[in-house]
Formats: sequence, structure tokens, C-alpha cells
Amino acid sequence: MNTKQIGDETEAKIMAALIAEGYTVSIPFGDNESYDLVLDTGTTLERVQCKTGWIEDDVVRFKTASKTTSDGDVVRADYGDEIDAFAVRCRETEQLYWVPSEDAGAKSTYLRIAEPEISHPSVNRAEEYRLKERLPELADR
Repeated sequence: MNTKQIGDETEAKIMAALIAEGYTVSIPFGDNESYDLVLDTGTTLERVQCKTGWIEDDVVRFKTASKTTSDGDVVRADYGDEIDAFAVRCRETEQLYWVPSEDAGAKSTYLRIAEPEISHPSVNRAEEYRLKERLPELADR
């Protein structure tokens, strides 16, 4: 599969998981928005950027900056306040994660799978970001 197909597969799996949890999910028209999905909690709308992560040195790593081409030049930019969260699928494990944008790094984010040797506040433990445990509260409908 090429990277576009991998990204489409990630979005579809994340969407299916969110719908299964009872959320309404919308997709913005076109490819011009910085977010891939809009999650409706019943009280708020969350802008979600879907990412495919991979395992590297006991962490799930995913990119938190976009890469586009403008006038033939590659342009990288972080998402800033244009999204509310990253929904991440690790291809090797099929585990899904929910990372609020304020918890993400500027270029990449690492979710540690193994227990770290030392406790440090900047260590993001993967188990603490599992999608089902971290989703925004769903309002009674």
C-alpha cells in the first residue's frame, strides 16, 4: 500500500471505532482542512487529525506536523490550535490512541509502550492514551 492508502485505512478504522463508541463523526469536504474528522460529543465538536503510528525503540511514534507541497517546495507546519486532538492507529498492534493536542510535541510524539526506567513528567505512557479511556465525554442523547 502507498502512504495515501495507509492513511485512508487509518482514518476508516478510527472512524469505525468512534462510531462504535456512540459518537457522531463528520468528515470535512475536500482536503483543505488541517483536521480529518469532526467528533460530535453531543455538547462539543472536536477537530481530529488522524495519524498512523509505528513502533520504534519501545515507543509508538507519530508525526505531529503536516507536510505539503506549495509551489514545488515541501512545507512542514505544526497544527497549532487548528485541531483539538490526534487519533492514532499503530499499524503493528492495531491499537488506537487519543492524544489531546496540548499533550503532543511540535514535530513528533512518542507514546512509551514499555515501563520507563525512570519516572519523568515528559514521558507519555501509551496505556494512558488508549482511545477508549481518553475520549471526550459523550453527552446523553
